[in-house]
Amino acid sequence: MTTIAHVNNSRQGKDKHREVRQLPESSTSWKSDSSSDDSDVDEARIDIRDHGTLLDKKKSRVMCNYCGKEMSSGYSRLVQHLGGIRGNVTPCDEVPEDIKEYMRNLCMKTETCQSYKSCNLWQRNSSSDDSPEQDGNHVESSQPYKLRKRKHGAVVEYSESESEDEKLQVLHNPERIKEVKNKEEAEDYSSRQTQRCIGRFFIENRIAFSAANSGTFKKMIHALVGGGSAAYKVPSYDDLQGWIREEELKAMREHVREVVCSWRSTGCSILLDGWTDEKGRSMIHFVVDSPRGPIFMKSADFSDSIGDVDAIVSWLGGVIEEVGVQNVVQIVTYTMAGSMEAVSKQITEKYKSIFWTVCASHCIGLMLEKIGMLSTESRVLSKAKTITKFIYSHETVLKLMRKHTGWFDIVSFSRIRSMVPFLILGRVESQKKYLRKMFISPEWKDSTFASTADGRMVADLIIGDSFWTEAEKVLKASIPLIRALHLLNGEDSRPQLGYIYETMGQVKETIKENYKGRGTKYQPFWTVIDEIWDNQLHSPIHAAAYYLNPGLFYFDDFCANDVVKTGLLCCIVRIVEDKREQYLITLQLDDYRMSRGAFADGDAVDQRAKLAPAKWWSMYGGGCPELQRFAIRILSQTCTGALRYGLSRSLTEELHTKGRNCVEQKRLTELTFIHHNLRLQNSPASNSDCTGIFLEPIDPMDEWIGGGSMEWK
Repeated sequence: MTTIAHVNNSRQGKDKHREVRQLPESSTSWKSDSSSDDSDVDEARIDIRDHGTLLDKKKSRVMCNYCGKEMSSGYSRLVQHLGGIRGNVTPCDEVPEDIKEYMRNLCMKTETCQSYKSCNLWQRNSSSDDSPEQDGNHVESSQPYKLRKRKHGAVVEYSESESEDEKLQVLHNPERIKEVKNKEEAEDYSSRQTQRCIGRFFIENRIAFSAANSGTFKKMIHALVGGGSAAYKVPSYDDLQGWIREEELKAMREHVREVVCSWRSTGCSILLDGWTDEKGRSMIHFVVDSPRGPIFMKSADFSDSIGDVDAIVSWLGGVIEEVGVQNVVQIVTYTMAGSMEAVSKQITEKYKSIFWTVCASHCIGLMLEKIGMLSTESRVLSKAKTITKFIYSHETVLKLMRKHTGWFDIVSFSRIRSMVPFLILGRVESQKKYLRKMFISPEWKDSTFASTADGRMVADLIIGDSFWTEAEKVLKASIPLIRALHLLNGEDSRPQLGYIYETMGQVKETIKENYKGRGTKYQPFWTVIDEIWDNQLHSPIHAAAYYLNPGLFYFDDFCANDVVKTGLLCCIVRIVEDKREQYLITLQLDDYRMSRGAFADGDAVDQRAKLAPAKWWSMYGGGCPELQRFAIRILSQTCTGALRYGLSRSLTEELHTKGRNCVEQKRLTELTFIHHNLRLQNSPASNSDCTGIFLEPIDPMDEWIGGGSMEWK
């Protein structure tokens, strides 16, 4: 494979991304320490106008100085935006943590405290030193009344009602009437926000709204909030089905509109996720991915179009037009089987500026599948399956295994089925020491299973050496591919299109090193990788992204071979229609290649391998505006498909089942839209512990833990 064979390990340590890293047990580097008081903002010096720009005074339209988002309702909405208060506006992702904390506190004060700071009608049921002192029926306090807030529910709790004298005071004092009204409005707002949070939990996790009528649900909420509080309301079935669903639909549509606005500058990728359900129907999800985040667009049942290339092309063309041809950079498909290859050719002929690529996770899964079919590897995996079947088929043996391994499960499942055998083999190998202790323990020898044929066979595998030696050899080839899957799907925060060349090259070099450079050992695996890379995974856009990635381009081992150069020129011609702009880009490439102008500045050089490639271009590529726009559009894209998000397929299957009236169908369509987009919003954050990104619950019917013969082939 000439296109990626040049990548090697000579630059290890210079760039953290460049290594095929060990999967971490956990990762906390992305977290900020919010417990420290050292970074508190000096409230006296904070001016909200320093954090936003007034665009239209008449319409009260302002722009956030951190992320560039525009919003109406003036600076009050900006405070919510910077403070991360959801409901009316999307939170800012770029604001410093100390400013965010201050704005959040300011927002809470504004909405719940400010209008009735001096109001003495409400008392806390507490004997602490900061409680107001009582003198008869009159309440005096030397400080503004302190409210008790639940940390996550944003619920303001009040206890005890006002005395009769206080009620009379309110009736005869207009200012006090206003204060009470403001307090009630704030209380109502907090209660509604809490109910919306509960509603989002129901919708995101597909919990039936009727569960809200359950007595245990209401008791759970009361237990969480605490007794004696009247400032919250448990949402009912009608609330969830009615105003809460409408509010969440409105909020989600606003979120989608904001994401769509970003496509103009960064471009976007349409991700296809298709499958066949138990009824034989062909279903598909459409997810649109961009740096601002993925959004669920829609789903479809295209069973009637299977095999009809023209129908599928027409149908996909409608999706492209809906997203905007000028916005779409690539379509990332989940397979090239069936008629998809013919569809891809027609789509790219019809839409010259759009590239058709195959999901990198799918392609790596194919590599693992083919490796698992090699004779030696197949035999080893079959032995591992024999071990797991025996252990998980007998409760006594399973308990004994968990006792010795500290409740470690040697079986694990994944959405990428071809990854499962190697995941399980790796987990079995990691427990070699404890499994051997188990099968020589008195508990095992005294068990009835130790004398059975299956028990003796499994014990021989565990206690002997040959299985472990073979397992170690197989894992030398499979582990680098599994690590690449995790790296491309979230372990690194940067969009991975600019790194797919590097990653696959590193995989090959690691396999070669694992086999001590002996060609007869590693070459079969290289052949499998090269075949899938050349025939399915590689695309000109990958070559262009590799060339435009400053974190790779400026290092000595960068190799701009003919394939890379051709891919770059292909992208320029296809993505940029204007001939003059094409010419300017080719001229500006010289500045980039020779590191002239802003590209040679100290910060630009220092940040080459630290910043995400698209971010680097946005900060330092302004002197070459045409090349800058071109680079950002390419480097902002993903190389993986929608599979990583694990959207619920059963919900989509239910949606496309006929028999509902139009009102119910509309309701379910809206709930599906909210559900999928909530899942996408709350998908695992980049740089978090992504080792379980593809993992799924253990299937009790799976062949790795089911019954059947214990013999291996």
